[in-house]
Amino acid sequence: MTDIPVPNALRETAMKDVQAAVRLAIAFIGVAGGLLQALADLKHGSAADIAAAAGKDSGYVVRWCDAAYAFEFLDEGARGFELTDTGRAFLPSSLGTLMPFAVQEVLTTHMAERVVGLMATGERPGESVLAERESVLPWFGPMLEAQFGPLFEKSVMPGLKVYEEVAERGGLVIDLGCGNGWYLLRLARAFPGLRCLGVDGFDENIRQAQSRVAAEGLADRMRFSVGDIYRFESGEGADIIALNRALHHVWDQKDVVFKILRDCLKPGGSAVIWEPHWPQERAALREPGRRMVAFQNLTEHVQGNHFLRPTEIAEAFMEVGLLPEIFSFADGREAVVVGKRP
Repeated sequence: MTDIPVPNALRETAMKDVQAAVRLAIAFIGVAGGLLQALADLKHGSAADIAAAAGKDSGYVVRWCDAAYAFEFLDEGARGFELTDTGRAFLPSSLGTLMPFAVQEVLTTHMAERVVGLMATGERPGESVLAERESVLPWFGPMLEAQFGPLFEKSVMPGLKVYEEVAERGGLVIDLGCGNGWYLLRLARAFPGLRCLGVDGFDENIRQAQSRVAAEGLADRMRFSVGDIYRFESGEGADIIALNRALHHVWDQKDVVFKILRDCLKPGGSAVIWEPHWPQERAALREPGRRMVAFQNLTEHVQGNHFLRPTEIAEAFMEVGLLPEIFSFADGREAVVVGKRP
């Protein structure tokens, strides 16, 4: 025990942090439970109305409405509850939605609890930990899409000429670890000449991707399937093979993965690897924009992974005869390394 008192300023900061975490937890319940969307559709209504519209138990919804009102997601008027601007901001369909922060908070808490238990044994159970929370897994793809889709459209896509070059010849783009298909869908919309194939290990992701492709009428040039990257074979040589924030998940088998990339690319084709840019110096992790990646790297250890420096990826490309080029985005926090097959 220490007899040095904790300064009140630190106590107040911790209390604010707790309230911020609780606010995001309430938002997650509203998102994953469909309560925010139900009220958005109703415009206004009682807790019982929201429960009926969302297909949820009214007892739980009454208590959630109290909490959501306390944290200003809901207002109450003569016609019942209605969404505040804050509540509308967490709707998954809102432009610039805050939904990813709510999903990330719940996932962060889950992973922190797992780290404590695993730290005693050194066990690293792998990606199965992501599926341990049934309510979180369906939102993992939409979370990543909302976080990185706008950056891809505004910066990455126009910053890499390889997409346009491949589209002009009606080329094939393969996304390994495609998630809910957001990356390929954006490419397909922007470049009608592209053909796309997405592969992922989670059934839920592929279901979401297939549903979206059917809804947008793009099934004639887009396919998605469940598959294992380590056993991937392409019947047709690819013009682009992409791994978006996925390479660190398979880095322990990088010799196998990079051989697959080389062998499945056409001559002149490119592997396009997008990863968080792990900094050279630890001091950079104190930057506000990089703090979260430091915690995420701890959670990646649970899954048997770690984040990579762009130079590591470039070296792996060179080892299999691909010519690397490093691109930087988001003020250096995101890196895309392109490896071209001669």
